[in-house]
Formats: sequence, structure tokens, C-alpha cells
Amino acid sequence: MRIAIIGAGISGLYLGWKLSKKGHNVTIFEKKERIGQEVCSGLISQRILEFIPESRKLIQNRINFALLHFPQKTIKLRFSKDFFLTSHFELDRLTADLAQKAGAKIILNHNVSFLPEGFDRIIGCDGPASFLRRNLGLPDPFFRLGIQGFIREKSSSDFVETWPCREGGFIWKIPRGDEVEYGIVTKPREAKKLFDNFLLKNKISLKEKKSKLTPQGFIVPANPLVTLCGDAAGLTKPWSGGGVIWGLTAAEILLNAFPDFLSYQKSMKKYFLPKIILSKNAVKLVYFLGFTTPWLLPKSKKVEPDFLI
Repeated sequence: MRIAIIGAGISGLYLGWKLSKKGHNVTIFEKKERIGQEVCSGLISQRILEFIPESRKLIQNRINFALLHFPQKTIKLRFSKDFFLTSHFELDRLTADLAQKAGAKIILNHNVSFLPEGFDRIIGCDGPASFLRRNLGLPDPFFRLGIQGFIREKSSSDFVETWPCREGGFIWKIPRGDEVEYGIVTKPREAKKLFDNFLLKNKISLKEKKSKLTPQGFIVPANPLVTLCGDAAGLTKPWSGGGVIWGLTAAEILLNAFPDFLSYQKSMKKYFLPKIILSKNAVKLVYFLGFTTPWLLPKSKKVEPDFLI
């Protein structure tokens, strides 16, 4: 089948790779001049190796737990699966290489402004502000804003630190070897002010800051010929905003259902909606207790990082 994929992010590239390996004729359209996500912490669970075994060579550090700092209590979150610290930019480049070697055609610097013609199936992986989602008349997901920056400070610790925001979202600190990353993800109108106040209070001066919108929701159309995957469908974790594993999981569901997009939508509802609902409620409960009655929370808790927080 002739397949058009709009967006050369990790989900689109992964689908291009796998569909090409199955013998389909795949064209990936990317509006940017080069491939590679630049605004991302690259903190991805070890499940990445189940999808892209070749990504093992990109591992920079292993993260075993996180410290969740509420005003009056710190909670240690022990991950059931380790996190790898990688470069999302390099992960995208690696996956693009795999896709091209499998036969996928990648067209850069091509901003899709109408549905491409001559294709049997069209898949939108074109990010938070998805053209394809809006072209289908679907609503936007809920948006948060992520901001990140770095300081020159050597650190190879095996944990990250986070500071929840009362408004929702959190501030983070991640060790990256030769430098330390600080960032925030929260409501767009409040992100910059909250982050600047945190940096000022802690006397932290960052290098150039970068920002990116992070979607959260579930928007998969009931359309037999056109569908969405990854950020375009709003598939990010309700707490952290991370979307790599969720996007790749959705891609696998799509591959298993292909070319039946209606079956894909039904499978996605069955798999993701309970996890989204449970995760959102768990986050609300933890935040409420953390800011009001922190003594009710445990000092340490083992968690499933990809689907429950």
C-alpha cells in the first residue's frame, strides 16, 4: 500500500521503518529542514530497547529513582524499570536511518497544508499543533508548556529531583554528565513566571532556554483512511508529559491493526483510556495530599513509570 506519514518525529519514523519492512511504499513528510527533536530531556524508560534495540548505544546515564519535593515532605519514587538518559535528537536520527534503510522515503522542508493525494492511508504524526488533526475537524488536546535550560556542572547521579507546582506540573533537575538540566512543565501562562522564580530563589543561571508545547489527551479519529499517532493524538503521560514510550506503544497497536484504522481506534481506546483516567486521578490525589496532608504519603514508593504516573 502507498502510505503517507506526516511528521518525522519518533512515532512517524518508527511507523515508517516498520511499515517499510513489511513491504509498503512509505513517504514521510517533515516540515523542518532536518530531523531531530531538540527540546526534550531524553529521559526514557528502558522499554525503548524493546522498540529500538539499536538505541542502546545512545545511553548516557541510568536513572533509578526520583525525589519528589513537596514543601514539607520529600518522597522517593523508585522506578520498576530504570530510565535511560539519551539524546532525543540522536534517537530520531537513528530511527530515520533505520526507516530509510528499510525503504521509506523522507521528504524534508515540506510543510503539508492539504491532504496528500495518491495514498491509500494517511497517518498524522505531526506533533502537538497537528495540521492533520485540525483538518479532520478534531479538537485540540490540553496543552502544557515545557521549558528547559542547562548549567555547566558535572553530575552523573542515578536520580532526578522534581518539585511539584500547585498549579499542576512540576520543575525538574536531571544530571547529564558534564552538565545539569533544569526544566518545568505546567500551564503555558504560568510556566515562565514559576520557572524564573524557582531559578532566582535557588541562584541558578541557565544557558539558553528552549521551550515546547506538550499535549495531553486522547484524540484518535474513527476514520478508515486517516488516523493520528503520538503527540498529534495527545498521547503523553498525564504527570510528566513524556511521550516517547506512549507514542511507540500506540505505533505498535497501529501496526498490529494495519490497515484497519477503525480497529486501531477501538484497540487504542481499550488500552489507553483506562490508563489515562487512572493516571490523572492518581496525580490529583498525590498532589492534593502532598500540599495539604503530606504526612499521609509514604516516604518511599515503587511505581510503574510509563503508565501510572
